[in-house]
Order: sequence, then C-alpha cells, then structure tokens
Amino acid sequence: MKKLILSVATAALLCNTAVMAKTSAEVSTQAIKSAKTEAKDSGVHVVKEAVSAVALTQKVLVDLDKKDTKSAIKDLEDAIGKLEVILAAEKAPKLLPVDVAVTATEYVGDTKKIKKTLDTVEDLLNDGKVQEARLLLDTLQSEIDVVSVNLPLATYPDALKLAAKYLHADQTDKARAVLTTALGTLVQDVIVVPIPVVKAQALIEAASQIAKTDKEQALKHLDQAKEELKKAKVLGYVSKSDVTYKDLEKAIEKTEKEVKGKNKAEKLFEDLIKKIKSFKEKI
Repeated sequence: MKKLILSVATAALLCNTAVMAKTSAEVSTQAIKSAKTEAKDSGVHVVKEAVSAVALTQKVLVDLDKKDTKSAIKDLEDAIGKLEVILAAEKAPKLLPVDVAVTATEYVGDTKKIKKTLDTVEDLLNDGKVQEARLLLDTLQSEIDVVSVNLPLATYPDALKLAAKYLHADQTDKARAVLTTALGTLVQDVIVVPIPVVKAQALIEAASQIAKTDKEQALKHLDQAKEELKKAKVLGYVSKSDVTYKDLEKAIEKTEKEVKGKNKAEKLFEDLIKKIKSFKEKI
C-alpha cells in the first residue's frame, strides 16, 4: 500500500513539474501557433458562386478579345445566374469572399527598439526621406492577418447585367469597359489579430493555471504579459473597447500583488482574462 501511495505522489509531482517547466517563451510560441490555426478557421470562407462569377467575368473579356461575342454573352449570362442564386437568399451578405489568405508577421524586438525606430522614422520624415521612413514603418507590425478579397453584391450583378445589355446591342467596347470596372470594385478586407495581445492573453491564462503550484513562474508570465501589452500599445494597436491598456496593466498588477500575498487570485484572474479577451476582440 505504501508503495502505491508513493507512486501516486511521485506521479503528481512529475505532472506539476511539467506544468511549472513551461516558460513564458514556450507559452508565447504555442499561443501564436494556436492563433494562426484559429485565424484559418475564422469563418471567412470563399463563396463558390462568387468565385465562378469572377472567373466567368474574366473569361468574357477573353472572349471579347477573340471577338467571340456569342461565347461572351453565354459566359456573362452564366455569371449573372451564379449571383442570382445568392441574391434570392433572404439574408444575402453584402460582400462575398472570392479569395482568403492568412499571413503572420511577428516583431521580435522590444519596446525600446520600437521607440528607437519611431524616432528614426521621425528624423527621416523631417529630412524629407519619405520612402526610407515608409520602409522602416513597414517593419513595425506584429500581427496575424486574415485577408479576403470580396465581391460587392450590391453593385457587381448590376454591372454584369449592364454589360450584357451592351453586348446584345453589339456595343462591345462599352461592355468591356463596364466589366473591367466591375473587376476593379472587388473589395479587400483585413481582420487584424495583434500578436502581442495574443501572447499576453495566453500568458495570463497560463499564469492562472499555475498560480497555486508555481508562484514564481506565474509571476514571470504576468510580468511578460505586461511587456507584451506595452509592445502592442507602442505599435499602435488600439481597441474600441471600454477596456484600455492602462486598465489591463492595473488589473495585472493587482493580480500580481495577490499572487505574491495570500494567493487567492482566482476571481482576479477570471476578470482579467475576460477583460483581455474583450480587448482583443474589439481590436
């Protein structure tokens, strides 16, 4: 019996050690990986009818270049038909994704480096070196972007119908101009997920899980979370939420104080996690 109890105790100790061993860097790395996966499953998906409509529009222009008006009319009618299916829906969306891509760019420097770069940018602008300043500004981003190209349902089908009218009237130049303009109205939409805020949230959640078993590492997580939020602020990621960077910093400091003391921080962690989730979503 003593042997069994000892084995169970040893196993528990090993489990706790495995949790404690997870550094802030490891938590951050896993957070970015998870955020990329979530971004790919963000709910932004291409609409096949819209993709077909755009492809057919491009094919109509090829038909016209070949002076094949008959094929152009048929392809145009097919494109209109694809969109009519969606227009018939009770709650048709205003924008239809025809292409979606997820990109990630992480800034690896600290807040001091960011501020130094900003000072350099300001100097370059004062010297009229706009392009050099722009190149430096482009490095100041740390985010996961869900980029979608969308067909505007309010105007695109009407443009196709107008082009069809011109084709039936044998006014191919006008039809070509309308279709070219229509393709130029595709709208790019970007959902931005700031990586420093993603890291901060993950670090706070990780700290809440080990605050009772590994106070030292939990405090390291919280300290790094504050640093990530400072980085997000300096990089200019602003939320429309009522929660501000200052509110989050105060909440973290309050939680740190409790962890260092009586360590009854469960409710504080719960409120803090809610705040940072809301903050991230509003960005």
